[in-house]
Amino acid sequence: MSVSREQLDALARGEYATPRDILGPHFNPDANVTIIRTFQPHAGSVYLRCEGEETLMQRIHPAGIFEARRQGDRLAVYRLRIRSEDGETVQEDPYRFPLQLTELDLHLHAEGTHFRAYLKLGAHPLTVDGVAGVNFAVWAPNAKRVSIVGDFNRWDGRVHPMQSRGASGVWELFVPGVRQGALYKFEILGAHGHLLLKADPYALASELRPRTASRVWRLDGYQWGDGEWMERRKRTDWLKEPMCIYEVHLGSWRRVPEEGNRWLTYRELADTLIPYAREMGYTHLELLPVGEHPFDGSWGYQCIGYFAPTSRFGTPDDFKYFIDRCHQAGLGVIVDWVPAHFPKDGHGLGFFDGTHLYEHADPRRGEHLDWGTLIFNYGRNEVRSFLLSNALFWADVYHVDGLRVDAVASMLYLDYSRPDGEWIPNPFGGRENLEAIDFIKRFNELMHGEYPGLSTHAEESTAWPMVSRPTYVGGLGFTFKWNMGWMNDILEYISKDPIYRKYHHNRLTFSLVYAFSENFVLPFSHDEVVHGKRSLLDRMPGDQWQKFANLRLLFAYMYAHPGKKLLFMGNEFGQWREWNCHQSLDWHLLETEAHRKLQDFVRDLNCLYRSTPPLYQVDFSWEGFEWIDFHDSEQSILSFLRRRGQEEEEPVVAVFNFTPVPREGYRLGVPRPGFYREVLNTDSALYGGANIGNAGGVHAEEIPWQGQPFSIQITLPPLAALYFRPEL
Repeated sequence: MSVSREQLDALARGEYATPRDILGPHFNPDANVTIIRTFQPHAGSVYLRCEGEETLMQRIHPAGIFEARRQGDRLAVYRLRIRSEDGETVQEDPYRFPLQLTELDLHLHAEGTHFRAYLKLGAHPLTVDGVAGVNFAVWAPNAKRVSIVGDFNRWDGRVHPMQSRGASGVWELFVPGVRQGALYKFEILGAHGHLLLKADPYALASELRPRTASRVWRLDGYQWGDGEWMERRKRTDWLKEPMCIYEVHLGSWRRVPEEGNRWLTYRELADTLIPYAREMGYTHLELLPVGEHPFDGSWGYQCIGYFAPTSRFGTPDDFKYFIDRCHQAGLGVIVDWVPAHFPKDGHGLGFFDGTHLYEHADPRRGEHLDWGTLIFNYGRNEVRSFLLSNALFWADVYHVDGLRVDAVASMLYLDYSRPDGEWIPNPFGGRENLEAIDFIKRFNELMHGEYPGLSTHAEESTAWPMVSRPTYVGGLGFTFKWNMGWMNDILEYISKDPIYRKYHHNRLTFSLVYAFSENFVLPFSHDEVVHGKRSLLDRMPGDQWQKFANLRLLFAYMYAHPGKKLLFMGNEFGQWREWNCHQSLDWHLLETEAHRKLQDFVRDLNCLYRSTPPLYQVDFSWEGFEWIDFHDSEQSILSFLRRRGQEEEEPVVAVFNFTPVPREGYRLGVPRPGFYREVLNTDSALYGGANIGNAGGVHAEEIPWQGQPFSIQITLPPLAALYFRPEL
C-alpha cells in the first residue's frame, strides 16, 4: 500500500489520527509485497529483523520515517534494530499487533453502559502474540491526534501515536515492552490546535504530587484473605445492625514527627489504625477520599485519579492490604466518593481533548463557583460510563463495603448556590437536575444489585424526599442519608450556656418529627471541626470539667437517638484544636487524665451500643422509639425508650439532664416492673465525672407516670445521661 507525501508529513507533524494506515506491515497484492514502515524520530538507522535476516530500512521522510519491503503476504514475526545517539536497541513494532478493544466494548462505552470500562480503557498490561506490553486506550473524541508519552519513549509524542477507533471517540495502542510502574501521559492535539498533556482518567496508579504522571499498574496479583468477611457481608442487612463509624483522614490521623512529619503508609496504618479502631469498638472506618488528588488541602475532595488510590501512602497493592486487614479484623471500610465535581488542574479531566468533554461547556451548568471546580456532564453517556464504572471499581478491585457520596445536594439542584439568572432550568422549567437524578438512581441500583450487603451513603443537606428509599418506589436508592439537620440542631443547642437551653428545647426534639422519614446516619464529621467552627470539645460551654461533661452527654444522646453513628477522628479523646490536615492528631493529650477518660468513655459507649440490640435493631421506625417525656423544658430534661419492637421485654430507658444541676428524686415513667440496672452513667468517675448516680440501679414502683404504668425515682447527675435496662 502506497502513502502520499501529505500523509507522511501529517504523521511527522503529529496530526494523523490513524497511524496504522501508514505504520506497521501492509500487503500490496498488486506487487505481491509487504511494506513495513516505522516512525523513529531519534534513529540514525533502522534495521528490519525477520526470519534470521536483517534488512536496512530506507528513510523515506527526513523526520525519521523508515520503510522496508519483503516479498509475499506472509510476514513472520519481526523486530526493529534501532541505532541512535544513545546506542542500539532491539524493539518490537507496536503497529504490527492487532487492536484489542472489541466493537462491543466501543458500543457499550458510547451507550453509557460499559460498567466495567476500567478493564478496557486506561493502561492494561497484556501479552499479545507472546509479547508482553501494555494496551493504552483513552476517550478523546474531538482530538486531532493522541499519543502515548512516557519514560519509555523520551516523552516524545511522535513515537507512539495512537489509533483512532472512529466514531466511538476512543484511541488505542498496544506498546510492547512497557512494564509495571512505567510513567505515562496522553499527549493530545486538541480540536482547536491546543497541545495538551493529560493524565490518564482511568489510571490505576499515579505519581506522588506535585508530579502528575500516571503509572502502569496491574489489577491482579494480590491474594486476598477476606473471604469469610465478604461472604458474611452478602447476608448482612446494615439497617438492622450496629454501625458506629470512625471517620478518618489517612494523612493526619497519625504522623511520624521524627521523620520529617511524614505520613504513615497504608501498611503502617494497618498495624496501627486498625487495632485502634477495633479496640475502640467501631464497626467501620470511613476514609476521606483516597483517589489521587493534587492538592493536600482539598482533603481528597478535588480528585483527578478516580481509579488510583493516592500514592501518598503507598501502592495500590498496599491499599488492598490495608482493606484486607480491616476485613480480617472485622472492620468494614466506607470510602468517600466525589462524582459531583472535579478540579481544573491542567493535567486532569477539564477541557480534556480541547473541548468541554467531561464537564458542561456553559459555566452556568459546568462550574461550581464556590469551589472553583467543574461539574460532570451526567447526560453524556461516556461520562456516565466513567463514573458508574468507577463506583463498581472500588467494590470490584478493592472490596470496599460502602461509598459515601459527597455533595449530593449540589448534584440534585441546578440552582445550587447560584443566584437568579446564573443557572439554566431543566426542560420542564424546574430547578431539578434530571440527568444527575437519573445517574444517582442508576448508581444505587447497580451497587445494590451487584453487591448485596454494600451500603451507599448520601451527604445530602436539603429536604429532598426519599433519598434513602428504593428507586422502584420513587426514591434515590441510597442505603443511608446523613442527618445534617439533627447535627446542626444539636450542636447549636449544646453550644449554648445551660441557663439558656430551656428556651431552645425544641432543637432537641424536632429531629424526631422526621427521624423515620429516611434511614439516617447521625454524623459529627470533619466538616464540624474546621473553618473556624472549633473542635467539639472547645465548643462546649463552661469550665473544663463542664466541657468534658457536655461532650460525654452529647455522645450519649447521639448513641441513644435513632440512627447509625459517625464520629470524626480526634473527637473520641477530646481534641482541643481544630483539625489540620497537615498535622497529626494531638495524641499527647492522652497523657492527661481527662482526655484518657473521655477516650475510655467512647470505647465503652461503642461496646455498649454494639451489645445492646434495642439501640440499633429498629432505627428507622417508630416501633423502635417511644417518648417518655419531651415536655420538661424548664429543667432541660429529656427521656425516651429504645426498643427492638413493641413486644420487646428489655428496652433501654434513656434520660438526659442538659443542665449542671443534679436532680434528686426525679420520677421517670417506665413500661415494666422490676429492677432497672443503670448500664451507663456519663457522670461516672471512670469517665471523669462526679460519680453521682443510683448505686447501680433502682426498683420500679407501681406508680403510673408520664403515660407509663410504672415509674422509677432516680438521681440525675449534672450534665449527664443515664441508660437503664430492666432485669425481668
